[in-house]
Amino acid sequence: MSELLERLRVPVLFAALLLLSLATMTADRRAMRSAGRELPTFSGALLEVAAPVQRVVTAPVDLVRDFWRGYVALVDVQAENERLRGRVAALQEENLQYREALLESGRLREVAALRDEFQVDMVTAQVVGGEVSPLLRSVLLDRGRVQGLLSGMPVVTGQGLAGLVTGTAPHAARAMLLLDRQSAVDGMIQRSRAPGIVHGQGTRELRFEFAVRGDDVQVGDEVITSGLGGVYPKGLRIGEVVEVSKPDARLLQEARVRPSVDFQRLEQVYVMRWRSPTMELLYSDEDESAPRASRSGARPGS
Repeated sequence: MSELLERLRVPVLFAALLLLSLATMTADRRAMRSAGRELPTFSGALLEVAAPVQRVVTAPVDLVRDFWRGYVALVDVQAENERLRGRVAALQEENLQYREALLESGRLREVAALRDEFQVDMVTAQVVGGEVSPLLRSVLLDRGRVQGLLSGMPVVTGQGLAGLVTGTAPHAARAMLLLDRQSAVDGMIQRSRAPGIVHGQGTRELRFEFAVRGDDVQVGDEVITSGLGGVYPKGLRIGEVVEVSKPDARLLQEARVRPSVDFQRLEQVYVMRWRSPTMELLYSDEDESAPRASRSGARPGS
């Protein structure tokens, strides 16, 4: 008998709840037809009992429904995030292209200004490599004799003098930078016109040697090429004096010069398709395949 009751307990409970729900719905329908606002006592008692039971029964269903809705919403949000990330990446790439275009237009303006100032043709070249040794400061350019480059031609940027072409191939060239220990440039102080020689030291700074007697060199003075020596045209910026050594008994005095060109960020340069008669004689055995016009010994602006 007890086993029978144990087996029938769940079906009986389910049937009782079903009857209770039917009775409640029937009482509600009667109350609605009679336009009554308050339920009868029996119906009210049934409702009080059925409400918590119904919450317990429907709780798992509600939980599964809410979880599914949240999961679907989360999937939608993830898909939207992926789409937005792709859009952001595309906009960043587009912005990068715009910035590069602006930089390129600025470089073209620099070339035009240099051409107008020195009245000489220029070839734009990219720096594609450099010497590893700290004492040998030179770079490899992606332009060569086919583009009219020859050894002895000055290399400049929009900030000033960068170096000198020292070797060429059909489609490449090597340029010695001002920082190289073998580099020596005839310069002068722009303000006082005091002449001197600018030497590379293999470091980030240059050394300006000048005669002590009667020469006025001060911190902050701009050093430019003097045009002497037959290598560089006159008026190219070299750097700024940052320190002047104390006078002593020596004939020549020294000053530290910070280069105008930022050699740490050297990406693009302009090669002046001009070289002096001195360079023409020095490199007379250069390959004659380069355009003759680029080998003119006329000074810029003459």
